[in-house]
Amino acid sequence: MRGVNLFVKRLIDFFGSLLGLIITFPTIIIIAILIKLTSKGPVIFRQDRLGKDGRVFKIIKFRTMVVNAEKIGDGLIVKSENDNRITSIGRFLRATSLDELPQLFNVLKGDMSLVGPRPPVPYHPYKYENYNCFQKRRFEMRPGMTGLAQVTVRNSVPWDDRILIDVEYIDKFSIWLDIKILLKTILKITRQENIYIQSEKDTALSSKTNINI
Repeated sequence: MRGVNLFVKRLIDFFGSLLGLIITFPTIIIIAILIKLTSKGPVIFRQDRLGKDGRVFKIIKFRTMVVNAEKIGDGLIVKSENDNRITSIGRFLRATSLDELPQLFNVLKGDMSLVGPRPPVPYHPYKYENYNCFQKRRFEMRPGMTGLAQVTVRNSVPWDDRILIDVEYIDKFSIWLDIKILLKTILKITRQENIYIQSEKDTALSSKTNINI
């Protein structure tokens, strides 16, 4: 049954991302023009990420920060919307998650899925070889544009806690669970919850969140 679910999941990914690209194409063009007009640098941001079985691929997103932002200030960490590395249009794109629209190309290609664990960079929080056996289970499926962690805790808990949720998704995976996650993602985007890293106090409280959906 799991094999059938995975096959159906890939069909949904392919046709869903293709349809999504067709529907959002005018929006993609408008966003690309706005980025080009409001800040210096490329429209698209590319970055190495860890995918299924630890394979490295290039994730693509709309650029929301100044060029080489990861080498400035807090590096990979973005604590709030007031981070001065975020561009004017980038603040809106991040708040609405429109910066992730280009990832539909990653899904269409097969590097990603619509739903799955979010792909980390190859060196943070760990290198692939430094994940323990349990943690490596999060790489058993393609990474997703959204996932169980994104609709329950998003960025409000430490990575190790999010990994626990990612492995729970692997264990409980079904097409119905994916559908529920996609629907809840829409609600999360409209509410704009937990987009940025919270304080240590908030993080401790959020780590107790009920992750049933």
